[in-house]
Amino acid sequence: MLDLSDVTAARARITPYTRRTPLERSTTLSRMLGTNVYLKYELFQKTGSFKPRGAFNTMLSLTDEERAAGVVGVSGGNFAQGMAYAGQTLGVDTLVLMPETTPTNYVSATRGYGATVEFEPSIDTLFAAAEERAKAGRTLLHPFDHPAMMAGNGTVGLEIVEDVPDVTDVFVSVGGGGLLSGVLTAVKGMAPQTRVWAVEAEGADVLARSVEAGEQVRMTPTSRAKTLGSPYAAQTAIDLAGQLAAPPIVVSDEAAFRAMVTIMERAKVAPELAASCTLAAAETVAERFGPDDRVVLLLCGGNVSAADIAEMKAAFG
Repeated sequence: MLDLSDVTAARARITPYTRRTPLERSTTLSRMLGTNVYLKYELFQKTGSFKPRGAFNTMLSLTDEERAAGVVGVSGGNFAQGMAYAGQTLGVDTLVLMPETTPTNYVSATRGYGATVEFEPSIDTLFAAAEERAKAGRTLLHPFDHPAMMAGNGTVGLEIVEDVPDVTDVFVSVGGGGLLSGVLTAVKGMAPQTRVWAVEAEGADVLARSVEAGEQVRMTPTSRAKTLGSPYAAQTAIDLAGQLAAPPIVVSDEAAFRAMVTIMERAKVAPELAASCTLAAAETVAERFGPDDRVVLLLCGGNVSAADIAEMKAAFG
């Protein structure tokens, strides 16, 4: 099982290559929720999301032979860019397999970081195709379901506790559970009293379904929060769910969009739905907060295009 020492070792490994992102109190959101609300601006990480943390830790944990063979990964969004950037920085030949429906801005950015991109018909075929590339010689990097990936992602949790030592609540969004597993391990390891809340979007709520079923459930994601669209949740995340403040909170795409607009207008940054959903979730449990609590919303990414925003504005008004 992942533990705090894995996350601290990951930080020592990746610090030369990643940014320590800012964390600031929001006066407006604090007033809205009746407590002290802080935003962890992980969308200012290189490539616009937390993903380089896990990508660098995983690549740096490989042997020289594994790196020399080149790597292959699966992603329709932020991991593609994080993996491509890590590969470019470390001189590792990187192949990313993407669904044919991947938005152009993600494809262009991934290629811009030096990776080769190949397409598969759907997310369901991606992992099988990646396994085939691995059998042919490349080293497979899983986008979320690997201890090194989780430990690297968890370094953002170390920063949260260091910057807000008396933190009471941390809201973390969930795709496949790699971010949640790392952050939960780091936060609980440093500040055991802290409540950690997992957040998902309707149509990408695979962790909530798995927790309810008591076993790993698979699904085809339908949410507009594309970067949360994993077909399953890591077993580690399911196992750790008992340490959460409550079962995963599931919010609608519309609620996440309205939270996005609030953050854009008041914090002056543009989070993707996978990040703004944390505010939507915090609003649903605001009665649990006291006036002296310290609530951190992890804005995990900001890779949203103008076209995405326009489409959601048309859909939700």
